Amino acid sequence: MKILLVGGTGTIGKRIYWRLKDKHELMTAGSKSGDFQVDMTSVDSIKSLFQQVGQVDALVVAAGGGPMAPLEQLTEEQFYEGIRNKMMGQINLALIAQKHINSGGSITLTSGILSEDPIAMGTVLSTVNGAVNGFVVGAAGELFRQGIRINAVSPGIVEASMDNIGSYFPGHNPVPMDRVVNAYVKSIEGIRTGEIIRVF
Repeated sequence: MKILLVGGTGTIGKRIYWRLKDKHELMTAGSKSGDFQVDMTSVDSIKSLFQQVGQVDALVVAAGGGPMAPLEQLTEEQFYEGIRNKMMGQINLALIAQKHINSGGSITLTSGILSEDPIAMGTVLSTVNGAVNGFVVGAAGELFRQGIRINAVSPGIVEASMDNIGSYFPGHNPVPMDRVVNAYVKSIEGIRTGEIIRVF
């Protein structure tokens, strides 16, 4: 398969790349690194990416984020930052990708545990993760009529991130990276669609 991996040099993305590189034709895209550069917050940048990449069999997005702050300090702009990046960035990638994915192909987005298991200062991410999940459920039926599957992988905090952000997740059980990568492989190579593949 010809796979476009957005966020292919990130903590999870690079592990997806290592798992798939010997079996599939992989192209990576990122804001500053990868085979191609893309600004997820810009529809024009996403369209340019697909003009360069052409037709693919799968889109995998392991990128996107949002600000963390105490609820009493959150502003409308901070919510829009998360919306533009992790929510609409992924949704716009999916909307544009549907015209560039071969029949029988797939789209895999990334949400996260905070949609269901919140933490202090994580309200923006809880909100946008939930929205990404909702998009996948809502879009699956219409994409299926086009011969395209779509899923979201919703991982807990991965073991590789514990040193950096583990203090924000008190009591959370870190998830082995291999289990997280397996969820992406299931979405890409399997038959599921319209599902939130949870790895908690």
